[in-house]
Amino acid sequence: MVEFFKNYSREKLEKVLEKIGVKDVEDLYSDVPDSIKIRGELNLPEALNEMEIEKYVGRILEKNMVHNEVLTFLGAGLPLHYVPAAVESIVSRSEFYTAYTPYQPEISQGILQTLFEYQSMVCELTGMDVANSSMYDWATGAAEALRMALRVKGKRKVLVGENIGPERKNVIRTYLEPIECDILEVSYDDVSGRIDLGDLERKVKDASALYIENPNFFGIIEKDVAKMAEIIHREGGVFIVGVDPISLGLLKAPGEYGADIVVGEGQSLGGWLNFGGPSLGIFACRGDMTLVRQMPGRIIGMTTDLSGERRAFTMVLQTREQHIRREQATSNICSNEALMAVAAVVYLALLGSKGLRRLATEIFEKAHYACKRLSEVKNVMAPYFSGEFYQEFTLKIVGEDVNRVFSRMVEKKIIPGLVLTKYFPKLDNMLLSCFTEVHSIDDIERLVEAFKEVMI
Repeated sequence: MVEFFKNYSREKLEKVLEKIGVKDVEDLYSDVPDSIKIRGELNLPEALNEMEIEKYVGRILEKNMVHNEVLTFLGAGLPLHYVPAAVESIVSRSEFYTAYTPYQPEISQGILQTLFEYQSMVCELTGMDVANSSMYDWATGAAEALRMALRVKGKRKVLVGENIGPERKNVIRTYLEPIECDILEVSYDDVSGRIDLGDLERKVKDASALYIENPNFFGIIEKDVAKMAEIIHREGGVFIVGVDPISLGLLKAPGEYGADIVVGEGQSLGGWLNFGGPSLGIFACRGDMTLVRQMPGRIIGMTTDLSGERRAFTMVLQTREQHIRREQATSNICSNEALMAVAAVVYLALLGSKGLRRLATEIFEKAHYACKRLSEVKNVMAPYFSGEFYQEFTLKIVGEDVNRVFSRMVEKKIIPGLVLTKYFPKLDNMLLSCFTEVHSIDDIERLVEAFKEVMI
């Protein structure tokens, strides 16, 4: 710990210590337990030159499996989608190419208009009135939405579906832990995989909010969403819905069945799977100003210049703690990847409403075709849950250990899905498999034949 001061003369060091009021350098670290302090020199290798570093890192990277080298059916919140070349070409233009979120009201009209268009498209997709110009990702968006509901309603209890993404659930707990509220999970039905309305009725009293996902983590489409909205609204709470935005090309917009806040993962809209990121958090709400003024992030608005003749864009709301709100800030969101919002605008503009519907329909149909074919494989139960599904479904391996089956599939350069036991212990020997437009019928048939071989 004294390494930092090793170039100081003893006289100079003593003056520094006297000035700050301590007798010894070690006193500066008195709050660090002795058990975790490092004594002596660090065991580090000799420095490498640039060429040696490239070779070293290259050897490490060769251990990774990437989607263009293997056939993957992983989804679980980050499904694999095709990104048109035009998306990368446009977002790579120097006018857009920065990961930094603009927070100056006077920033260039080009980026402000682009983010305004992004907000408009999110509102159209979700059926909401107001959207912000993006969050970090789905998980932080969901957590911020629940904090927002707690501020608005004041009751110290929120409900979340047991069948939401487990990692999103962890982020929610992390974000809400400092404010000391109760987080209750609403059970899902063991047969359908959907939210258990009876359990919701039993737990809803004094809840500020209910958060569900539709489709849920198992890919199941929640059928009773309007009833859920009615139950939480009857208690005076906020109904928050998490979505896969592409699914809204086929499914009803949450705003049409009573959602107050909608969040989701926008990486599907022209984003790339780079070890999971960067992501794009979608966040929108009803036009109730009580909600809008508690929304995290930034909102871009459209107005006119002083002449009243020319359209102009400006930042109309920002809740960033580094500005005038200070401790009243509704969020600490700072440098999220607004470049991903630009990618989403380009992607949605290229698809259009009809293209989005065709894409969502193709995904739905491919997932159902895959499920039908896998159900014909001996000792594979597909789907496990009875509820209607979109894009993903659960399948149960009967008479074999799922981890052994998974390992043998990987040997064939196929990742068949996500093993669920780690996240849902009661779902033993089960996989969550995802199918999108990138999977051809031949890909699905290859998966089916591989299952037949490893299940022998």
